[in-house]
Amino acid sequence: MTDRIFSNLQVANSLADFINDRLSPGTDVDVEHFWSSFEQVIQRFAPRVRACLDERDDLQARIDSWHHDQDPEPGEAAGFLRSIGYLVDDPGPVPVTTAGVDFEIASLAGPQLVVPLDNARYALNAANARWGSLYDAFYGTDAIGEDEGAGRTGPYNPLRGQRVIDRVRTLLDDHVPLSSGSHADAVAYAVAADGLQVGLSDGTSAELANPEQFAGYTGMASAPETVLVRKNGLHIELVVDRDHAIGRDDPAGVADVMMESALTAIMDLEDSVAAVDAEDKTLAYANWLGLMQGTLTASFAKGGQAITRSLNADSTVIDRLGNPMTVRRRSVMLIRSVGLHMETDMVRLNGQPIPETVVDVAVAAWGALHNLTGSGPHRNSQTGSVYIVMPKLHGPRETALAGDLFAEIEGILGLPPNTLKMGIMDEERRTSLNLGACIAEASERVVFINTGFLDRTGDDIHTSMEAGPMVPKAEIKASGWLGAYEEANVAVGLAMGLRGHAQIGKGMWARPDDMAAMMDDKIGHPQAGASTAWVPSPTAATLHALHYLEVDVAARQRELAASPADRAAAVQSMLAPAVLPPGRELSPAEIQRELDNNAQGILGYVTRWVGQGVGCSKVPDIDDVALMEDRATLRISSQHIANWLHHGLLSQEQVLEAMQRMASVVDEQNADDPDYEPMGRDFAASIPFSAALALVLEGRDQPNGYTEAILTAHRRRKKSA
Repeated sequence: MTDRIFSNLQVANSLADFINDRLSPGTDVDVEHFWSSFEQVIQRFAPRVRACLDERDDLQARIDSWHHDQDPEPGEAAGFLRSIGYLVDDPGPVPVTTAGVDFEIASLAGPQLVVPLDNARYALNAANARWGSLYDAFYGTDAIGEDEGAGRTGPYNPLRGQRVIDRVRTLLDDHVPLSSGSHADAVAYAVAADGLQVGLSDGTSAELANPEQFAGYTGMASAPETVLVRKNGLHIELVVDRDHAIGRDDPAGVADVMMESALTAIMDLEDSVAAVDAEDKTLAYANWLGLMQGTLTASFAKGGQAITRSLNADSTVIDRLGNPMTVRRRSVMLIRSVGLHMETDMVRLNGQPIPETVVDVAVAAWGALHNLTGSGPHRNSQTGSVYIVMPKLHGPRETALAGDLFAEIEGILGLPPNTLKMGIMDEERRTSLNLGACIAEASERVVFINTGFLDRTGDDIHTSMEAGPMVPKAEIKASGWLGAYEEANVAVGLAMGLRGHAQIGKGMWARPDDMAAMMDDKIGHPQAGASTAWVPSPTAATLHALHYLEVDVAARQRELAASPADRAAAVQSMLAPAVLPPGRELSPAEIQRELDNNAQGILGYVTRWVGQGVGCSKVPDIDDVALMEDRATLRISSQHIANWLHHGLLSQEQVLEAMQRMASVVDEQNADDPDYEPMGRDFAASIPFSAALALVLEGRDQPNGYTEAILTAHRRRKKSA
C-alpha cells in the first residue's frame, strides 16, 4: 500500500507519516482537520493555478504569432502587450504596509545565502553563516595574493597569515578608525566608563574616532575576551585570546576578527534541489522542521575527524551602557517554494496530481509553527513571522493567487492574518514589466523582491523565441534590457515603499572560487541600492559583507528615491530582446564555440541532477572554471541552443555531435568521482545524456522554457533503474 486515503485525497505514505508523527505533535493542529481543510483548499486553488498556466501558454502563442507574422518597429511591443493583457496599467504608488518584519529584513543591509534544503549540512552552514572569520575568509581564498611565497598550500604559512592580519587591520582603520594611531599598533583593548580604549605601541592610548561605534564586550572590562564594534548596522567582533596560536603572537592578543555576514538565508525547495517524489520532498521538509525546532544536526568527517554540526546559539554581551545585549548568531531563515508550474503526485485529488506549491506552503507554515510557539531553543523570527519566497510568478494575477493561498493556510493552522510573509522573485519577464502591480497585490505581505538574471534571461529567450536568433550568451549580459531590468527592480521597490518593510535583492555570484573578482565587482549591488545580494558560500558572505561597510545602503536608497527613474523608458528597454542585429553574422567558429560551451554546461549539470540527485553544485565549465550551476543556468543554456536550432544557425546533427563530444569532456572532468557513471560508455543507455539532449531538442516546446518536467521524468527513470 503506497498511499493513505483522506476522503478524496491520496497521500504518499512517507508524507502522511511525516505529518502525523513529526509535524503535528507539539502543535494544536489536528491531522484529520488539516486534511479535510486542505482538500477544500486544493479544490479551490488547483483550477486557479491551471487557469494561470493556460493564460501563460495563450499569451506566449500570441507573442509568437506577433513576432512571426510581422516585423515590428521599436516601440510597438508595449502597445501590443497591453492589448493582450500581458502588460497591465501601473497601479501607482500603493504603499507597502507589511508589519511585524524582523529588522534583518526590514532595516539592515547585508548578504543572503541560498542553499538546498535537502542537504542538512548545507542548511546548517547557511543558518550559522550569520558570522564568519575574516582571517579564514582571506587566508583561504584568492582575495589575498599568493605572490612572493604567500601561497595557500601546505601547513600554515606565516607570511600569508601576516598579509591577512595586515589587510584586516587596514579594514578596521577604514571602518572603525581610532582617534589617533592605527589598529595595527594596538597592544591592548579595554573598556572604560567612556567607551573603548585602545593601548598603542608608543605608550599612548586612543578611543574610537566615533565612540558610538563601540557596541559591547564580553569578559572583564580591563581585559575583554571579545570586543564588538559596528558600522551601518553590521557588527565586527575582535576575539582576544593570548593563548591562541595566532593571538599569542599578536601584540594585542587578537586571535581572530569575526564579521557579521549572512543576515538572512533562503532554505530552498526549488532550483537548487532535485526532489522528484515524496521521499525526496519529505527529507527536505524534515530538515525545515528540524531548523524550526532547533534540533537539526549533521554529522560528517572532515580532516579525518568526526564532526557534528547544529544550530549556533545566541550569545550575550555587555553593551556600551553596561547592559546585557543579545547578539544573534544565526541568519533569519526564509524558505522558497517551487513555482506554480510544478505538480506533485505525493498528494492527489481524485487520482490527479496537485500543484506542488500548495503542499510546500502548508508544510513550511506548519513547520514554522513550532518555532512561533517558542518551544524550541532558538527563535527564527523575533516578530512572529514566517517568510516564504514565491518563485517564477508571472504577473500580478499570480501574485494575488499566492497571497490568497497564504491566507487559506493561515486559516487552517490558526495563524493570525499576514503571519505568512511573501518574497517575490522578479525573475520572469511579465513580473518585471508589471512589478509595481505585483507588489501592490501583496502590499500587506511582501518582504522581499529579488532580481534573478539567470532565470530572467532564460524567460527572455523563450518569450522572444520568434523575434530572431539571440546574440552569444556572454553578450546578453551587456544588452540594454538587462541593465534596465536591474535598475527598474530597485526603482520600483523604492517607489512602492519597500524601505523599512522589505529587502530589495540582487542575484548570485556564480564563481565560488573567484573571490578576488567578487570583491571588485559585487560592490555594485549595494551601490545600486540593493539591501541584499546572493552569495554562493558562507565564506563569500563574509567577504561580501565588507561591501555593506563601504556603502551606506540606506543613504543610497534615499538618494535614488529622490531621483526616480523613468519607468516608461525602462519598460521600452526591457522589451528589446537581445537578438542579433541586422548585418551581424556569426562565423562557424563562433557558433561552434557557443554550442560547445552550452552543451558542456548542460551535460555537466544534468549528469549530476539526473544521475546523482544533486540539484546545485560547482560544475567545471569548458575551461575548467568552477561555476555554481542550478536549474536557472540550465534554462539559459538549453533555451539558447533551442533558439539557434529554431533559426537555423545549428542543425540537429551538429547538436548531437557536440553533445557526444562534450559528454567525453564531462566524463573526464568527473573521472575522480566514484559515484559518477560515464555517459560515453553508451549514449543510448545513458539516462542523463538522454535528458540533456531532450532539454535542447524539445526546449522550444517546454512551457516558458522550464526544465523541470524533463529533469523530473528522467530522474525518476534513473531512480527506478
